[in-house]
Amino acid sequence: MGKLEGKTAVITGGASGIGLATAKRFLAEGAFVYIFGRRQDALDAALDELGTNARAIRGDITNLEDLDNLFETVKTEKGHVDILFANAGVGEFSSLGEISPDHYAQTFEINVKGTLFTVQKALPLLEPGSSIILTGSTVGVTGTPAMSVYSASKAAVRNFARSWALDLKGTGVRVNVLSPGATETHKVRDLFATTGMEDEIVAGFIENTPLGRIGDPSETAAVAAFLASGDSSFMTGSEVFVDGGYAQI
Repeated sequence: MGKLEGKTAVITGGASGIGLATAKRFLAEGAFVYIFGRRQDALDAALDELGTNARAIRGDITNLEDLDNLFETVKTEKGHVDILFANAGVGEFSSLGEISPDHYAQTFEINVKGTLFTVQKALPLLEPGSSIILTGSTVGVTGTPAMSVYSASKAAVRNFARSWALDLKGTGVRVNVLSPGATETHKVRDLFATTGMEDEIVAGFIENTPLGRIGDPSETAAVAAFLASGDSSFMTGSEVFVDGGYAQI
């Protein structure tokens, strides 16, 4: 039996990258997994990989009606949520002199508002022993050029976990932050490519990471499985870095 046998998990941004890798790991550990995302083609492709113990629901975390539909579906089909991985997020480069209102609004709308209401809407379905996992980032604790808005949004997510751990005191529901460093996903590669300096940026991360490489999504998924399971039963309000040491030195 896996560590998540019989558990019901919901993963936002679950159709690609770390979200998809985590869905695969949760399934391998015995969970039933709902993935939630905006693109139907990506959801369909993900389901082809995940198999029959996964279900895809299309929606946008910034749309409260979409979130209501997600959790109403889960309530009808499963009755509760054991694991909520609020993973969906976006990031773009924009230096201080170039930041636009639209850039700021989109980043905070998705990363902060979307995370907030994903968790809030799930609350009625979370029972004692449930685990909430928020996706943070190394940039939430480091200075990063041309990433101040994204970094600030992830710093906000980090504080959500600290504050919500107190809000959830006495409920038996835990909330922790999972903060990856540079990870080999299509989204990260596409972001780096927008600069025209993809190879140089990757080389910089490798040089400044004690383990001498960037991460694989499966490595972050393994830590997500730890935070989802009873192995982390005495953890709440914490931040766990999966960054090869990048933000630790």
